[in-house]
Amino acid sequence: MSELEMGIKNVSELLEKLKTHFSGKIVRKDLTKKIKEGANVPVYVLEYLLGMYCSSMDQEEIDAGVQNVKQILAENYVRPDEAQKIISKLRERGSYTVIDKVSVKLNYKNDIYESEFSNLGIKNVPLAEKYVSDFERLLCGGIWCIVQMEYFYDEADKNRCPFIIRKLTPIQMPSLDIDEVKSARANFSDEEWIDLVLRSTGMEPSQFDKRVKWLHLARLIPLIENNYNFCELGPRGTGKSHIYKEISPNSILVSGGQTTVANLFYNMGSKTVGLVGLWDCVAFDEVAGIKFKDQDGVQIMKDYMASGSFSRGKEEKNAYASMVFVGNINQSVDVLLKTSHLFDPFPEAMSNDSAFLDRLHCYLPGWEIPKYRPEYFTDDYGFITDYFSEIMRELRKISYADAYDKYFKLGNNLNQRDVIAVKKTVSGLVKLIHPDGQFTKENVEEILRFALEMRRRVKEQLKKIGGMEFYDVNFSYIDHETFNEDYVSVPEQGGGKLIPEGMGKPGHIYTVSRGKSGMIGVYKLEMQMTAGNGKFERTGIGSDREAKEAVDTAYRYLKANGKNISGSISTTTKDYLMHVQDLNGIGMTKRLTLPTVVAICSIALHKPALSSAVILGDLSIGGTIIKVEELANTLQVCLDSGAKKVLIPITSAVDLGTVPSELIGCFNIIFYQSAEDAVFKALGVD
Repeated sequence: MSELEMGIKNVSELLEKLKTHFSGKIVRKDLTKKIKEGANVPVYVLEYLLGMYCSSMDQEEIDAGVQNVKQILAENYVRPDEAQKIISKLRERGSYTVIDKVSVKLNYKNDIYESEFSNLGIKNVPLAEKYVSDFERLLCGGIWCIVQMEYFYDEADKNRCPFIIRKLTPIQMPSLDIDEVKSARANFSDEEWIDLVLRSTGMEPSQFDKRVKWLHLARLIPLIENNYNFCELGPRGTGKSHIYKEISPNSILVSGGQTTVANLFYNMGSKTVGLVGLWDCVAFDEVAGIKFKDQDGVQIMKDYMASGSFSRGKEEKNAYASMVFVGNINQSVDVLLKTSHLFDPFPEAMSNDSAFLDRLHCYLPGWEIPKYRPEYFTDDYGFITDYFSEIMRELRKISYADAYDKYFKLGNNLNQRDVIAVKKTVSGLVKLIHPDGQFTKENVEEILRFALEMRRRVKEQLKKIGGMEFYDVNFSYIDHETFNEDYVSVPEQGGGKLIPEGMGKPGHIYTVSRGKSGMIGVYKLEMQMTAGNGKFERTGIGSDREAKEAVDTAYRYLKANGKNISGSISTTTKDYLMHVQDLNGIGMTKRLTLPTVVAICSIALHKPALSSAVILGDLSIGGTIIKVEELANTLQVCLDSGAKKVLIPITSAVDLGTVPSELIGCFNIIFYQSAEDAVFKALGVD
């Protein structure tokens, strides 16, 4: 059988399974696309109607259903520019059914609930109390509804609103049997189920590799897991906000970023809970623009993200909404990692607040998702999005946070926040892929590795921002049976270390110190020597006056003291050219005197430095050794850059007490007492 025939057979088998187990709850997604282009309604509104009229497999019935849906939308969906025409029809006919977004507020002067129609443009329409108690979200941002309306103008009471709501039906599935979903899951393979979930969100899984499929799945965790704090930053056009705006009626997308504590958490004036109490997921589009009008906004958000509760006035309130932050990264990830950190697009109040960022459970690498093209959207069958949203909503009630406990335990680098984050991600992915709770050790190991990576990405950036407080980033898990410990890395950190293993060339020296930007980074010195008359030139420093002064001081020092090191070092018959590379792109350092002395001696004596070695510390104009600033943070950068041996001035020995013992254990530490001693030890000269 050919590959094409196999593919067709698999598709038809999957379709049969869908017909058998989810009859009436699936829809062909190309129908959604066709109609969506002509009507600017959310996908879940469209698919609610398609589910009513088009969930058959018979092409004739589907065509008839599509015509029906188009007619309903043409006649009943209110386009803002045709609002007056609809109002006129309502007046002429006396009654009319509209599809519109309806929001409600209490008119406390008259003690009645009044509704406002978003597209129809009418407000202050009285609404029966039962609708408000049944559908609380009408009070917060509004929901899409099918509304049967009447028009009655009373001559005797001209102040009375002539619009009457006879019946209001929110657009959502009438019922859901979660046990039916769980028992049906057993009939699908893991791959079939993942593909079905992705098609339900409108994506075509055959266009993505496994990694990208999983990244798409992770976007759904905030909808299926309570109080999940999620962040995704990446290029434009990769569908970051699509899920939270179109796929679920239980999620709200806050565009523009500006919000208030009253709107988000609790309005003390009206004593009403804000968005976090009424939605399953609150997503902020364009994180760069997030701005609270209140001074304590970020503080209350931090409190809520940590505990799922917040205090306003005299009482504490609980809520279950997940918090999602999506936004754009405008430069390449490599550049961002070298010059700053991956939270840089956040507003300053958040990006410099390590306590806020530490509350994020998952950082999705949006740059790994390809920019969307037409073929990435599916034409195949998936769940009606409203049905799928209800499945996710129902699954929020259970947790699989302990799914891996039977097989694995987490390594000792994870603190309590890390463990909570990993458990929540594991729980969310298990619910998405194995809603029936049936999974193997291999299944849960794959999920656990993914969860550890998503949390480690947060921790790696916190280490850059907060320093040694977050040094323990080597996340691992241990197998209960074999006691093997596996470490999980993040791909963008890369395996290519700045300081390579093995012996380097004479004149090549590495040092680590603070650059102009205030960050600590790696600098490589490369020295060349030719016959000449003692000229010394340097490149790579630019116009940095302090750096120039530092390398010139080194050359002057060698002119005066070179013979103490070796008679082979000549500053009269040789010319030297030095190039300095700022490997992290953080701006030039002024701590270059001692590394330059070692580099000149290395080239002059034709001896390379020790393999994987870094020289820390510096030399003053008077020849005094200067100890290392922020030793712990500097050593952490050495480790991350691939250093195995570190030369440290003996004066810095007292500061080793500030360095975690696990970090000290990563290096062969070599102490030196003077510039000459540093040269001998760096070059391995006895």
